[in-house]
Amino acid sequence: MMRLVFMLGKGWLLLLLLLPLTASCAPSGNLQKGEKMTVIDMIVKMDRGDYWKTIKMGAEVAAKEYNVKLNFLAPGNENNYKEQIQLMEESIARRPNAIILAASDYEALGQVTDRSSYYDIPVISMDSEVASTKVKTYVGTNNYEAGQKAAERLIELTGKQGDIGIVNFVKGARNADQREEGFLDYVARFSGITVVDIQYCGSDEELAYRLTRNMLKEHPGLDGLVSLSAESSIGAGRAVEEMDYGDKLMMIAFDNPPEMLELLQEETVQAMMVQNPFNNGYMAVAAAVKAAHGEKLEDKIPTGTKLIDLDNMLWPENQKLLFPFVK
Repeated sequence: MMRLVFMLGKGWLLLLLLLPLTASCAPSGNLQKGEKMTVIDMIVKMDRGDYWKTIKMGAEVAAKEYNVKLNFLAPGNENNYKEQIQLMEESIARRPNAIILAASDYEALGQVTDRSSYYDIPVISMDSEVASTKVKTYVGTNNYEAGQKAAERLIELTGKQGDIGIVNFVKGARNADQREEGFLDYVARFSGITVVDIQYCGSDEELAYRLTRNMLKEHPGLDGLVSLSAESSIGAGRAVEEMDYGDKLMMIAFDNPPEMLELLQEETVQAMMVQNPFNNGYMAVAAAVKAAHGEKLEDKIPTGTKLIDLDNMLWPENQKLLFPFVK
C-alpha cells in the first residue's frame, strides 16, 4: 500500500493512503439517479475553515452521485444569524427541491424554517439543530454525548479534584449549547471538580486566544481546559502554548485543524474530539434527496465522533478523519 509521510511541527506523523469515502458513508437503499436534476440549497454557518470545507466536499460527492445541483451558501461569520435568516428567505423564494440548514442560532432560525413548509420545501437540519417541528431530520454529531465524552476523558487526566475552564464558541447555537450542557452534566458528578470559567469566542480564533490568556491569568492553577470547536481550539491552544501551560494543565480540543495535530504531538493537547464532517455533508444531501422525493426519514441520522490521541491517531480509520482531503 502506498504511504505518505507528513511532518507536523517537531513530530513525524505517518499518513496512510485514504480509501474512497463514499462507500463507507453511503446510506442503505441509495436513490437511483433521475433524469431531472434535484436542486438543493445548503446553508451553513460560514464558508471558511477545514470543518466546513470538508462538509462541502462530502456534499459535493453526494451531489454528483444523486444528480443534484448544490448551492453552498453561508454568511460572512458564524455569529451572523440575521444574514443566515436572509439566506433562508432568499432560498425559499427560489423554491429549491430541498434546503439543508446548519443553524447558527437555535431559536432565531426557527420561524423562517417553519415558513419553508408553506411552500412544501423540506428542510434537513445538519450540524446543529433548529427550533422547528417542520425539519425532516437532523444529520450530524450527538453534541450532548460529545460533551460528555470530552468531560470523561478530561477527568481521567486531571483526576476527580481540580479547576476546569471551558472555551465555547457561539452562545445560542444548538451544538455549542449541547456540548457545554453534556460536559457540565458529566463533571457535576464529581464534587471535587469546579468549572471556574466559561467563555464564548463567537468562532473567532483571535478572540479565543485572548479569552484563554485572560482565563489563565485569572486562574493560574487551572488543571484542565476544554475547547468546544475548531476555532476555539486553535485560539485556546495557542494561548496555552505561548504561556507555557502545556505541562501544567490537561487540554481536550474539538475538531482537528492542523494546529491541533501539532499540539497533540507536542503533548500540549492530550486528545481531540473529532467529528465526521465529510459524512455530515454527504448524508445531509442524501437525506435531502429522499425528502424531496417524499420519502420518510428517521428523526436523527448520527454521524459519530471519535476521541483521538497519541495512542490511536495512526490507526487507518482515524487517518481518514484527520486527513479527509488526502487521496
